[in-house]
Order: sequence, then C-alpha cells, then structure tokens
Amino acid sequence: MENSLSDALSILLTGMITVLIILGLVVVVGNLLIRITNKYFRLPQNGGKNGTIPGSIPAGTMAAIIAAVETVTGGKGKIIKIEKE
Repeated sequence: MENSLSDALSILLTGMITVLIILGLVVVVGNLLIRITNKYFRLPQNGGKNGTIPGSIPAGTMAAIIAAVETVTGGKGKIIKIEKE
C-alpha cells in the first residue's frame, strides 16, 4: 500500500513540475516574441486620432463628427477612418 501511494505521489510531483516548466517556457517565449516583434516590426505612427491625418479636417468639424457618432451610437461607436471627398 505504501509503495503504491509513493508511486502515485512521485508521478503527481513529476507531472506538476513538468507542467510548471512548460508553462514557464510558454511565458518566456511569448514575451520574447512580443519584444522582438515590437522592436523590428513597428507600425507607423501618424499622430492622428483613430487613423486620421492631422490637419486634414478642421478641429470643429472633427469634434462635431465625433459628438454625432457618440450620440447616435450611445457611446459604442468608433470612428475608424474619415476621408475628404
């Protein structure tokens, strides 16, 4: 009986240590991948809000558009792109 319990505990301990090591490797590799991606593959910064080009639309007009979208959608809408025609 003691031998069986000892075997069960050793298998449990081995499994838990293995899972801990694998999860640690996943965290380390994930963080490394994020750092490499952010260092070498940066997105261009345009300085505008939500993809707009600064100065392309007057500030008052932009504020009116944003207010209208927030009012109509109840604050759930998001302006992604504004184009002048």
